[in-house]
Amino acid sequence: MQHRSSGFDNFFAQGATPVYPKLDLCSVMNVDLVDASPQAAINSLLQPGRRTVFFLNAHCANIRAVQSDYATALARADLLLPDGIGIELAARMQGDRLTVNLNGTDLLPPLLKAAARQGKSLFLFGGSPGTAEKAARQLGSMIPGLRIAGTLDGYGGATDAEAAINTINGSGADILLVAMGVPLQELWLDRFGHRLLPELKMAVGGLFDFWAGNVKRAPLWLRKVKSEWIWRLAMEPKRLAQRYILGNFTFMWRAARHAMRNSSRYAIHKRLLDVGLSAGALIVLAPLLVLICAAIRIDSPGAPIFSQKRVGRNGEHFTLYKFRSMYLDAEERRKELLAMSDRQGVCFKARNDPRVTRIGRILRRFSLDELPQIVNILSGKMSIVGPRPALPEEVEAYSQRALRRLSVKPGLTGIWQVSGRADVDFDRMVDMDIAYARSRSILLDLALISVTFQAVFKGHGAY
Repeated sequence: MQHRSSGFDNFFAQGATPVYPKLDLCSVMNVDLVDASPQAAINSLLQPGRRTVFFLNAHCANIRAVQSDYATALARADLLLPDGIGIELAARMQGDRLTVNLNGTDLLPPLLKAAARQGKSLFLFGGSPGTAEKAARQLGSMIPGLRIAGTLDGYGGATDAEAAINTINGSGADILLVAMGVPLQELWLDRFGHRLLPELKMAVGGLFDFWAGNVKRAPLWLRKVKSEWIWRLAMEPKRLAQRYILGNFTFMWRAARHAMRNSSRYAIHKRLLDVGLSAGALIVLAPLLVLICAAIRIDSPGAPIFSQKRVGRNGEHFTLYKFRSMYLDAEERRKELLAMSDRQGVCFKARNDPRVTRIGRILRRFSLDELPQIVNILSGKMSIVGPRPALPEEVEAYSQRALRRLSVKPGLTGIWQVSGRADVDFDRMVDMDIAYARSRSILLDLALISVTFQAVFKGHGAY
């Protein structure tokens, strides 16, 4: 698996055509999906060259599992784009995270705008009689300059494959969108795609119905919470009940089974250890957590919980929680204090940091400020044992070697944390984290957890 496009940097030579790197891929349920930003995907799709592109959502994955000719068509496509919350959840189950949901409804409008700027023309094939024409008119008003080379419905227009191929090729279109529904559209393109002249051929499902106004899209707020399928089910309950209710349950069962089958025994045991110990600690330590919150509020104004963006496994950003041990203006004053760092390397640490409150010094001395990270462990963003979670600005300064410490989840404790913490310089910390990533095991995790208590009481490097 390839990780991980952090955006797409176009390279422009003086007076030359832009050159775009290959798209990163992420394997989800043994299917290689594009893992890139929308702009990166658009840049790649509109490059010169012939390509057939399909989307994969939960419904598609269910059909793929039982229909071999459709599975073969997907395997022969040039690119598969991830579509929907189901695929995103399946990726998370196996410990990955897709850059973005590249569903056709959101991706195609900016892609066609870019195509219009490049002078490319479009052919719409599919939908009920009249739908492709209505969709074409709507696209013409939405995207000035977009050239519609032709339309053909997916009923009478699709009965004679030879005539449809001749009509499409005769139009001179650069882009062909086929909207016949899954799996018919993919099977048609897989069978006849080699005879079609448009460079970019995409199967787009019910997209023409949205453009033509036959189907209303979900409100923006529902799309933002990734629940558009609920709206579609409400709009067409009879047609979509089996697909979205039974189908979603079936897909999640398949995704979970795949994740369990492909997870190492260590990964499963580690997650069970994380959940069991963190949940137990949250219950047992609840009174102490409340007391610490009260002490922080009494000592200095502001919320007792401090949240901060950190970088986790494979460069994924997440929100880390700690008890606030500094005054509220600490972040603004950080740049002024960088020269005071008592630690060599990328990470800033100052033994006499003036931003730390009185209660904060006590919390740091006994590592109590780290306790809210129990919530990060329960959510799966962190583990009990792992490298220290890094700040984004620190990661930007990492060497290629230092990036290897991001191959595992960050942890509440680890080799660095029990070996002197801030007294250990950055390069030695990287060595320790890489060594842990190579040799991690449940036995090693248990040993580090047991040593942590001794390290906390000694307090070496805890400031």
